[in-house]
Amino acid sequence: MAGGFKEIKNFKENDSKSKEFTYAKAGVDIEKVKNSHTAMAEIFRQTFAHRSGKFGHVISDIGHYAGLIDIGGGRVLAVHVDGVGTKTLIAHAMRKYDTVGFDCVAMNVNDIICMGAEPTTLVDYIALERADENMLTEISKGLAAAAREAGVAIVGGETAIMPDVVKGFDLAAMSLGVAYKDKIVTGQKMQPGDVVIGIESSGVHSNGLTLARKLLTSRYDIGAYVKELDCTVGEELMKPTRIYVKPVLEIMQNCKVHGLAHITGGAFSKLSRIGSKAGVGFDIHLPKPKQIFKLMQKIGMLSDREMFRTFNMGVGFVIVVPGEDPEDYERVADVLKKYKMPYSKIGTVTKISKVTVNGIDVL
Repeated sequence: MAGGFKEIKNFKENDSKSKEFTYAKAGVDIEKVKNSHTAMAEIFRQTFAHRSGKFGHVISDIGHYAGLIDIGGGRVLAVHVDGVGTKTLIAHAMRKYDTVGFDCVAMNVNDIICMGAEPTTLVDYIALERADENMLTEISKGLAAAAREAGVAIVGGETAIMPDVVKGFDLAAMSLGVAYKDKIVTGQKMQPGDVVIGIESSGVHSNGLTLARKLLTSRYDIGAYVKELDCTVGEELMKPTRIYVKPVLEIMQNCKVHGLAHITGGAFSKLSRIGSKAGVGFDIHLPKPKQIFKLMQKIGMLSDREMFRTFNMGVGFVIVVPGEDPEDYERVADVLKKYKMPYSKIGTVTKISKVTVNGIDVL
């Protein structure tokens, strides 16, 4: 087995109650994470009072895709932080560092645009086991390439050498975006009957990697060519996260948009984040998934529900448009065609506050 994946043996030994792999058994229990976030949010909300009535007054709650603060002049600043998770382990095993920087930017800017904000600025944080000039150069190239794609400036960052804490490296960033207050998109305008458009992902992206790598490396070496994928395991998992900034910004300028969602951690259960703002739900019917998702489900004997709650299944971003006027859909479609972003209608907004995917409740 390739370096960096020795934990596979222990994972299989501890999985004695069921043959089915799950994200929780892989070490990421979504429900426990959700409970922790709820407790943390209760503590952090107390700090909002520090800026009440001042510059930086908080106008959003914790738990959306980005925090919003009032900066005057009818504008708000969107603030977000994200990283690439255990994708760093794949990069380290392959000694390939030129795309994880791209993922880091993508994970940030794709969340910022979900609030109707234009991403503007980013600072990175790289924690290393030991100084590695080549690694830092390659990561920086990826960060710069993604910044060019997203139209953001990287204005600084922090590099920390922590051999007692970090094994390999970790990568994250904080990002800023700006929007006019009357152009903010939270999902609050969504109504039953609205149309849900899904934009294709480039692959697994940067979520569910803990489960994905344990599934795939339980059967294949990281450098093994897999016929179904037409590439190696490592190459498939290292495909950079698609950046949706330019088409989504143009869509917001020219089309009616009721909701925006980046399909990341929690996959389609994350739609409840915007659905809760309007007290609505979603009835989603996914297109045929890419081979990588079929292969992982087969290897791990995962239920459809587990797949829909963990992986993007080939849909990386969602746009919700009004359902009463077919021209709204056509205008969005025209923009996506312009940017050569594959898309399809994947569902509708419903009255019932739940998320179903292919007839299965994912919440």
